Parts: sequence; structure tokens; C-alpha cells
Amino acid sequence: MAIENGDFVRVNFTGKTKETDEVFDTTYDEIALEADIFDENKTYKPIPIVVGGNHLLPAIEEEIVGLEAGDRKTVEVASDDAFGPRDPKAIQLIPMKEFKKQGMTPYPGMRISAEGGEGKILTVNGGRVKVDFNHPLAGKDLVYDIEVTEIIEDDEEKIKSMIELHYANPNVDIDKTEISIEDGVVNIQMDEMSKFDQQSYMDVTFARFRISKDVWENIEGVTKVNFVDAFEKREEKEEDEEVAEEVTEATEE
Repeated sequence: MAIENGDFVRVNFTGKTKETDEVFDTTYDEIALEADIFDENKTYKPIPIVVGGNHLLPAIEEEIVGLEAGDRKTVEVASDDAFGPRDPKAIQLIPMKEFKKQGMTPYPGMRISAEGGEGKILTVNGGRVKVDFNHPLAGKDLVYDIEVTEIIEDDEEKIKSMIELHYANPNVDIDKTEISIEDGVVNIQMDEMSKFDQQSYMDVTFARFRISKDVWENIEGVTKVNFVDAFEKREEKEEDEEVAEEVTEATEE
């Protein structure tokens, strides 16, 4: 079955810069290790997306249309269709005193966050620090090796895939998420651990909105998504202790 816009799929990918063939992102752990970009806090596996949902670069999602499960494809993405051209105005000089106020000692290569943006320090010269706030891949043509591993057909599995994509709490067990769909309304009762999420209220709210938007825009007949946080009376003391232990473990991690 050929993939269309709005389909829920799982994909593996490896992204490289065209000029140097340097790997900057991948869903394969062995490639990440070889490229020296392995992150022990990241799970390396196919990621769920909605084709046309801007979960990957639009130029990549356009090339997924027409593929089938098991297909592979190499996609070249020009810089203008990736992270845009480099902007000379995004390179700024910041007084050293601003770093001292934050108790920071800047050095070339250091990455910082400022005014909602992220930058890389280029030089430290006397009382001034030159910072590049361009995206690290700005101005670079990219190459992505794509593999479609699955087309998700079941509506409940589609919803779970969007929770997996957008919900950043690694302690939430997607398999324990309960989903019901009736008369165009989706009710989502997530794993017990989601009630103890340490993300900010705004981050959780935004994640839930993105999940809801992907669901109602791409699953026919759905007009509303509810997230249900239910607290049930425990009959056995051991169950309360088990939850407390899980919360403690999550906090320590």
C-alpha cells in the first residue's frame, strides 16, 4: 500500500551533511556510536510520524509519499529547504560581563542559550565574546537515508504513536495507556507515572495539544481529545508503596 499524506508511519533515518558526509542525527544506535554522537539518554528505534505533519523536514516527508512499508530511499535536501541560509546578523558580540553575571566562563565551542535561542561561542577576545546563533546546520545541504519500517493502521495504535512522539517523559509506559474512541471523542488515560511528570505545566500542556492536533487532523471522525487523569482508591497498601517507589526512582534518574 502506497503511503499518502496523513498516514501514520514509523521510519528509521540517518542524516548527513552532503559536503562532508558527517552524520549529525540517526535512529540507529550502531551508526550513532560510529559517528561519536551516541546519547545514552536517547532511545534508538524507528520514530512515528504523520506524513505531511511536519514531524520531519517537509522536503523529507514529501519524498515518503508513494513509498511502501520496507522501502528505503536517499533524499537530498538543499539548505534552503532544510535549516535555511546562514545569517551574518545572527553572529553577535556579547560583553564578557554578561557571562560573569551568570557565573559562566565562556570558551570557543561552548553552546549557550540566550533570549530563547541557542548559540555557539566562536571566539573569546578580551572583553567580548563572539557567538553564532545560526542553526548548526544552517547553510548546509543535507542527505537523509530513509527506511519506512511500518504503516500504522489501527486507530488506537496511531494515537499511542503520537504520545510516544510528543510526550517527553521516559518513565511513561505507552503500553499501559488506555484509549477509548466513541462518537468522535478520544479519551486518553495515560500510565500512572504520567501523573508525576516533572516537566513544566506549559511543556505538558503543549505536548498534549500537539498530540490532540495530530489525532483530530488525521484520524477520520475524531473531533475532540480528552486526557483523563484518574486517581483510584487503593485497596492494598503494597500498591501505594509500589507507586511511591516508582516516583522515587524517576526522581533519582
